[in-house]
Amino acid sequence: MTTNKNNLTTSWGAPVGDNQNSMTAGSRGPTLIQDVHLLEKLAHFNRERVPERVVHAKGAGAHGYFEVTNDVSKYTKAKFLSEVGKRTPLFVRFSTVAGENGSADSVRDPRGFAVKFYTEEGNYDLVGNNTPVFFIRDAIKFPDFIHTQKRHPVTHLKNPDAVWDFWSLSPESLHQVTILMSDRGIPATYRHMHGFGSHTFKWVNAEGEGVWIKYHFKTEQGIKNLTEEGGTKIAGENPDYHTQDLYEAIEKGDFPTWKLYVQIMPLEDADTYRFDPFDVTKVWSQKDYPLIEVGRMVLNRNPENYFAEVEQATFSPGTLVPGIEPSPDKMLQGRLFAYADAHRYRVGANHNSLPINRPKAEVHNYQRDGQMRFDSNGGGSVYYEPNSFGGPQESPENKTTAYPVSGSADSTAYDHNDHYTQAGDLYRLLSEEERTRLVSNIVGSMKQVTKDEIKLRQIQHFYKADPEYGTRVAEGLGLSVPQEV
Repeated sequence: MTTNKNNLTTSWGAPVGDNQNSMTAGSRGPTLIQDVHLLEKLAHFNRERVPERVVHAKGAGAHGYFEVTNDVSKYTKAKFLSEVGKRTPLFVRFSTVAGENGSADSVRDPRGFAVKFYTEEGNYDLVGNNTPVFFIRDAIKFPDFIHTQKRHPVTHLKNPDAVWDFWSLSPESLHQVTILMSDRGIPATYRHMHGFGSHTFKWVNAEGEGVWIKYHFKTEQGIKNLTEEGGTKIAGENPDYHTQDLYEAIEKGDFPTWKLYVQIMPLEDADTYRFDPFDVTKVWSQKDYPLIEVGRMVLNRNPENYFAEVEQATFSPGTLVPGIEPSPDKMLQGRLFAYADAHRYRVGANHNSLPINRPKAEVHNYQRDGQMRFDSNGGGSVYYEPNSFGGPQESPENKTTAYPVSGSADSTAYDHNDHYTQAGDLYRLLSEEERTRLVSNIVGSMKQVTKDEIKLRQIQHFYKADPEYGTRVAEGLGLSVPQEV
């Protein structure tokens, strides 16, 4: 007997006779445990939500492609970058950072900018933000930082005291705080913002020669931002504004595009550059290391199912391909572990087998079993290595390149502690109108802080970046700039 394709069935394919009424002992009797359809339906419903991402919970995604427009093969042996005109399919997820899954899109917050390239050598994930720097530079501080952005354990409300207390005690955050509180703190849409790899990475060519690089995605739609008032208004009227804008733009054929550029630094420059090139709270001057075009990213297809593609998409900066390697950036080193570990907890050990994460390249390894294993699980093939049965073997030519390390095993800080020069340079680059809005945004946020001690400590940092910067914030808060600065 064949089942009508329109028949409702259980998950094991059996037709359902009644989906409107539970099986009971009489019209008023208790429900029977033998109603397996009811039990399965309720049990599955209870499990329909995977745990929300700890950060980047609210987001939107789209499919597209990357096309190489400039020959960079002398810098990297990554095959998807090997020749002009080569196209690689990709998936992008944009997100806010601190808010929950139901939070508003148009809040003042960094935006996640994560790209999954489905290359012929396996997936390559470029997991960045819409800012070139970050608040902290050592992964050991990340849980504490994110706690300050979340809710108070007693009131369950956002806590400005925690936010500014942490920032004022972490002066390395000043550069990113200045960006966040500037006009770029609230992008008008996901389409109208740049993206950055933020960290320093290493490119290696076919001869084994390396360079340090930084990624820059430049929006071809132009930069557009929202004011604090505009963002608040949209948050109340349409909290899913950015999600809707991205979907509708692609649906009507207005495909968003970005040009990808890199900055390239010779390996030896890392020892002499005036800022530590592995410190993610700093940028490299484009006068010192100009932007070099790499290619163009086009988003041209919406997801068919949000949960299957956007929610279950997993990204990790440790998802690398030959020719692209990590740097000693302390924050990046922590993320290499933390992101993949988060996905193993949230989605499962076999998250890379899900359709949205599955590489186009064939996968051959000795990983077996685990939750959500829905393929053949390796069948009867050899399941250990080394072996004498022709199982997959390593390819020495794809080992990562070596770089020298030295020193004692210790909890060690960065050698460079200039947290003020680049933040001050950014402030001085702003127009008078942009400075006024920056100060207004900071004052509006810091007015909610209950302790003057925290305010004064943060004002000192602004003042050290630029005396006018600190003075204007102090005046806006009705405080004096401390004499010791």
